[in-house]
Amino acid sequence: MAFNAAQYEATTQKLTTGIQTLSEKVNQVGPKAESTANHWYVPDFIGDALIWAANKVIEFGNWVLGKLKELMEGVAAPVYMAIHTWTWQSDIRGGASGVAGTTTADQLQSLKHWTGEAATSYTNAVKAQPIAAAKIGTTADKVATGLALCTTAGAAFYVSLAVILAQYIVTMIGAIAALGSVVFSWAGAALIVGDTSVSVGYIITAVTALAALLGAQAQQMAAIEGEARDMTTYPNGHWPVAAPGA
Repeated sequence: MAFNAAQYEATTQKLTTGIQTLSEKVNQVGPKAESTANHWYVPDFIGDALIWAANKVIEFGNWVLGKLKELMEGVAAPVYMAIHTWTWQSDIRGGASGVAGTTTADQLQSLKHWTGEAATSYTNAVKAQPIAAAKIGTTADKVATGLALCTTAGAAFYVSLAVILAQYIVTMIGAIAALGSVVFSWAGAALIVGDTSVSVGYIITAVTALAALLGAQAQQMAAIEGEARDMTTYPNGHWPVAAPGA
């Protein structure tokens, strides 16, 4: 799935608006439960169940709010990774590939008009140049691929958060309505708490999946760094010199 900036912006807007809406709903839970429990015709055991359920709903709601706000700190990451993907693929890989292609022996323009021992020495001297340039191109392609995967995963993660948040708001609205009902029981209280706690598991699952993918990409980046330090292509960690000692 290619990264779509417009769609992602819409997703972030939904998250921002949804967090505000959820915050408002969480703040309504306590007053609604207290109002219902304080009716003269509500038995004490029903009132106790209402208040217990409300406190649990608020607890889970605040956890979800806190976690969403924490995760929103990284919401811009997919955008920056998409930009860097383009840079590595187009600018760095493209430039390196161009250098590699124009410095191979069969592409050197001077050899079309120059022959002899000097020409041969010149050809031998520049042999390492296209290899080094091609290595940069290969490395840049790997970096771009890793960034693209992270971009897609990050965008999908925030889309899933938006879906979870939308569902949680609906659940919270239902919980508030239930807490306003005098037809209540401890079983009903447990059901409400169970419904509002489900999203906690969804968020943890989404975060775990994203962390696993990013961890795998981090290992890949470490391998790429090792390739960049290859002394065969880059003697002593430097660009190969055409005429050592010159």
